[in-house]
Formats: sequence, C-alpha cells, structure tokens
Amino acid sequence: MSEVKPKSSRLTAGSIDTEHVSLNLLKANDFVAGTIREKLKDILVINVCSSPGSGKTTLMQKTGELLKGKAKMSVLVGDPETDRDAQRMKDVGIDALQIVTGGMCHIEAQMILQAIDHMDLSNTDVLFIENVGNLMCPSSFDLGEDYRVTLIAVTEGDDKPSKYPKMFLTSELMLVSKTDLLPYLPFSVDAVTKDARSVNPDIEVMEISTLTDVGMENWVNWILAKIKEKKEAKKIFFKNILKKQ
Repeated sequence: MSEVKPKSSRLTAGSIDTEHVSLNLLKANDFVAGTIREKLKDILVINVCSSPGSGKTTLMQKTGELLKGKAKMSVLVGDPETDRDAQRMKDVGIDALQIVTGGMCHIEAQMILQAIDHMDLSNTDVLFIENVGNLMCPSSFDLGEDYRVTLIAVTEGDDKPSKYPKMFLTSELMLVSKTDLLPYLPFSVDAVTKDARSVNPDIEVMEISTLTDVGMENWVNWILAKIKEKKEAKKIFFKNILKKQ
C-alpha cells in the first residue's frame, strides 16, 4: 500500500509550510496516526467532521440501520463532555464508545489509539470516528482515517468551505445534510459545491436527508464501495509481497 501523507501537512493558500523550518508541531500526532493505520489494516476508518448540530449522530444512527446485514460498523464518539451521543447509538444496537475530551475542541490520534484497545473490532468492517463539532481544530489532526467526511447542514451558510478551508481541503467527501429543509432556507447546494471545490477540486459532494432518506442509498453504497476497495488493496499488497519472496 502506498504511504499516506498526513492530513496535517496539507496547506491552504497563504499558509506557512512549517516543514521547511523544522517546526511541524503535529509530527507526534502524525506518528500515532500511522500506528493506527497499521493496527486497522482490515478496517475502513472514516472521520466524520462538522459544526455542532449538523446531524452527525443522527447520520450514524441511520447509517447503522441501513448497513445492517451488509457490513458491521462501530463508532467512536468525541464530545467535550457527557456520553449522550454514544448512548444514543447503543440504544439502536450500534457498537459505540464515547471519548470525552474534557473540554478539548478536537480528538487527537493518541485518544483513538487508546480507545480502540477498549473495543472488540474483530468483526468490524467500518469504524466511524464522530469528531467533536468544530470546523477548525479537527482539520489539523490526522486520526489514522482512510477518509474524512465533512457534513454541512443547509441551516448553515453556503459559504462555509471558504471560511474554514482546511477542513474541506482535507476531506474526500462533503455531505450536504438536512436537505428536506431546503425549500424553507436561503441555501444553495450549487453555491456550497462551487465554494468547496474552489478549495478542493477533488472533493465529492452528496446531498442527504436522514428524515426523508434522500441520498442515503448513495451514501451507504459509497461506504460499501470503500470497504471493498480497502479489502482488495490489502489482498493485492500481500500478493505482491509473496511474489517478491
């Protein structure tokens, strides 16, 4: 498998590349993120980010329902306080563990490394990390994920990507959530898509509503495809090793 470049090193326009002055303060976190990738070679890891209230927990609940019988999912939930979101997932049969950050505005890789030792992931196909609700700090911390997915609710402004560019620069997929409210709000999906792609031309965009199920089939199919890709990539990796022996 090819080496993964840490998300912390992806810089937006106007940023200072601290590598050039030997001042990368996130190197320790990136090292731990690499360790997580080594430990979770068989599991797809998706880091789900957003502002508070965009619908991450509801999305996880609905995703668990739709993946039932197709793939086994587990969730690590990050919040500054309480275990309410993890309990909401357990209530609907999802294997979940709460990470209480104690007021910190993001999850760090060492928290994930410690948490996965307290979960039985032997049958897990996909591990979701529901990050702390914040579009700033989490964007700089690689958690050993394969993909970063950022939600933006239609109740937010459609100019968020250019205001918080690093989050969208480091995300592979943007989910426009709560689209059932579009008829009642001055939010443009075209505008937010254009804004996101001005920051990251490669970002995928999907519209979803957990209330009406619009777009949820596409979301679940995306997850299943990524699970398959990771498992196939691992097979090819080990097949190539055997050829060299």
